[in-house]
Amino acid sequence: MPTILAWLIAIPLVAGALAWLAASHGARLCRWISVLALGLDLALVVAIWLGAPAIVETPRPGWLIEVDAPWIPRFGIGFHLAMDGLGLLMVALTLFLGLVSVACSWTEIQERVGFFHANLLWSLAGIIGVFIAVDLFLFFFLWEVMLVPMYFLIAIWGHENRIYSAIKFFIFTQASSLLMLASIIGLAYVNWQATGTWTFNYFELLGTSLAPDVAMWLMLGFFVAFAVKLPAVPLHTWLPDAHTDAPTAGSVILAGILLKTGAYGLIRFVVPLFPEAAMRLAPYAMALAVIGILYGAVLAFAQTDFKRLVAYTSVSHLGFVLLGVFAWNEIALQGAIMEMVAHGLSTGGLFVIAGALQERLHTREMARMGGLWARLPRMGGVALFFALASLGLPGLANFVAEFLVLLGAFPVAPIFTVIAASGLIAAVIYSLALIQRSFHGVPRAGAVRVADYGGRELAYSGAMILVLVWLGVRPQPVLETARPTLEALEVPSAGAAAVARPGPPDDPVAAASGGDE
Repeated sequence: MPTILAWLIAIPLVAGALAWLAASHGARLCRWISVLALGLDLALVVAIWLGAPAIVETPRPGWLIEVDAPWIPRFGIGFHLAMDGLGLLMVALTLFLGLVSVACSWTEIQERVGFFHANLLWSLAGIIGVFIAVDLFLFFFLWEVMLVPMYFLIAIWGHENRIYSAIKFFIFTQASSLLMLASIIGLAYVNWQATGTWTFNYFELLGTSLAPDVAMWLMLGFFVAFAVKLPAVPLHTWLPDAHTDAPTAGSVILAGILLKTGAYGLIRFVVPLFPEAAMRLAPYAMALAVIGILYGAVLAFAQTDFKRLVAYTSVSHLGFVLLGVFAWNEIALQGAIMEMVAHGLSTGGLFVIAGALQERLHTREMARMGGLWARLPRMGGVALFFALASLGLPGLANFVAEFLVLLGAFPVAPIFTVIAASGLIAAVIYSLALIQRSFHGVPRAGAVRVADYGGRELAYSGAMILVLVWLGVRPQPVLETARPTLEALEVPSAGAAAVARPGPPDDPVAAASGGDE
């Protein structure tokens, strides 16, 4: 049964090769191979989720299933995979949005269809591996695997400045990845000096004793890599270009999943491996989070390109995730995890709208849109829903997420939290401006007749809407699934964090440790 984790990676890898080879038999076959592979993977994840209480094939608290096989035993490197609630949620999100990516590119991609689906599936395989790898060397290997196919997706099937955007994306992520590799090797070396044994096992490295300065430098290597991917200001500049020039499926994967690997890394590695160093960094990280929330919102409002506007909203929304992670209490982290799911669905939906508009109007400039509601009422209604979800309308998942982040962060950093809350107002302004400029107002002269959303587009958009409504009304499935992970990470409750911080937020270590250190 534990080998099911290996199958989650192997199925899209093999299906990608099959889709490439099947290109000579027609584009439709390539698309259906992708659908079947991702559907099978999603069925396996649902089976794990539904059977989780009965599975528990690992003695580790908070973990559901684990498989470990030697890979390079001389250096303690293993093919070690494990899944807990956090990993399960992220893998489920990956596969769901993977299916949406295939569906939304059904008519958009007409050239080199087989190679497109190969890169799409290989990138998803790498992302799944990142969410379940618990050997740091394997984690880095899979981190690289997910980047290379994404480079090809942008460079080959992207828009006007695709080569520039693809190279910029690759340089940013590759340079930061090298810093993380140096930190991984450094951490393993320090552990070897203490124990005499080489290992890259996450669980064995968790307790490594580090001098404060060494811990800070090693932690920064991880932090920069994950902050680039999140992205956090000022390391975000690759994001608007990559989003703008990526094909629709690429934008959905970038916004919905790839950015979440950065948030996942902060929760899984940065704070647990280097708790004291991370908490010394916490005030600065939370300041960057607040800057990102406001900076992303202001720049989003200033954009005239539909996709670029949505791209900057990601900088703003993921600022809430960074704030929640470094508040490091259960409520804030629950909010951060919920925001990872909700943002993936709502922003992914807006990127699908952007792609559909570009496919029909051959432009992303909102100045050349306007008055589309009368001609595209179904698409307009779907766009309005995702815009309302993005701004955090009560009753939808994004509201639950941002409310929990602010609730959890307030006892830790009240000033930062109050400033961050103003981002909710900014979100209303840029979200409604997006709808007003694109779908309302006077129809532009020379507007052509275009088709409204069809059955396929309504089907996958409807599925995304249902999940956002479901989690907005009843968020317990996400909260309860993530809770054992947070308990295993020894995350203090909000009350403990509040008690640990009776004064100004100048002692994050005390807050993180519940005030007993």
